[in-house]
Amino acid sequence: MKKTVAFSKNALNIFFHILTQCNLKCQHCYINREQHGEQTLPIETIKAWLEVFARKNKAANVIFLGGEPTMHPDLPAAVKTAKMIGYSSITVDTNGYLFHDILSKVAPDEIDYFSFSLDGATRKTNDMIRGEESYDKCIAGIRKAVQTGFSTSLIYTVSTLNIHELDKIPLLLKDLGVNRFFIQVIGLRGESNKTGQEKLQVSCSQWLKIIPDVAQKIAGLGITVSYPKVFLSSDEIFECAGIVAENYFIFPNKRVYRCPLCEDFPLHSMVLKNDMLIKTPKINEVDFFGLNIPEGCVMNKLIQPGNLRYNKNGEPEYKIACCLLKEEISP
Repeated sequence: MKKTVAFSKNALNIFFHILTQCNLKCQHCYINREQHGEQTLPIETIKAWLEVFARKNKAANVIFLGGEPTMHPDLPAAVKTAKMIGYSSITVDTNGYLFHDILSKVAPDEIDYFSFSLDGATRKTNDMIRGEESYDKCIAGIRKAVQTGFSTSLIYTVSTLNIHELDKIPLLLKDLGVNRFFIQVIGLRGESNKTGQEKLQVSCSQWLKIIPDVAQKIAGLGITVSYPKVFLSSDEIFECAGIVAENYFIFPNKRVYRCPLCEDFPLHSMVLKNDMLIKTPKINEVDFFGLNIPEGCVMNKLIQPGNLRYNKNGEPEYKIACCLLKEEISP
């Protein structure tokens, strides 16, 4: 099976937002244009920044994102450049609209995965979250990609709005011929960080009751599944991907983050200047990575503490795991 983004210790991933523009307005979109900019990067800049990170380690997995990356007319050139440089794997995250006839402009041997976002097993639920007609467009995009010979994965961002449909996902994935399934936990950033949206987060009991079982069922169908544990028992060891892995989130305004939970704030640990990667002054996200607190993830405690619970002694009932370290079940 082809490689793609890896959510594990020692992983090296380059999450490259080549624009922030998108045709949809998803309720949980994490793009914050005040923090991430509104630029569409020219292909010359994309190529230069791919070279910058290749000099760090071209064995990385590169993931092209937006916004909607297929809206960028030069995405095929970006993919071919990453392939020429020798990145370990190349993935495009897409909402399924597949603009600019992208499937005819790249070949299955040039790109490892098209990763599609779907947030409901039914049209009603998905379109309520992502926008009218987005379900049909995404399903059609997946079928076309599979028929064209591309490997595909599907991303499902779990929230209180769609967790009830996860039991319908296994058969849908099998019918579509998807190779991998990624379960994501919703984070309160971007659109989901707006007033009242904290109710989107799933409780510990509901998550543990549903997610592991569904993951096992999907793996039983021959599909590789990745999902975050999210909730750790008090005796489990918390690990931060900022320490045990290398993940870089690049935005068009030249900011580079290591932790996605920091992206609503000017806490980026690096910046691109004159096509060079420069460390930013303290205090930034790196200063939080090594902090050891009973609640696990420091950034979770700071920006979305509503998913924590405490006993009568004021001690946390569980820890929150790093969202970038996931369980993987292979068929």
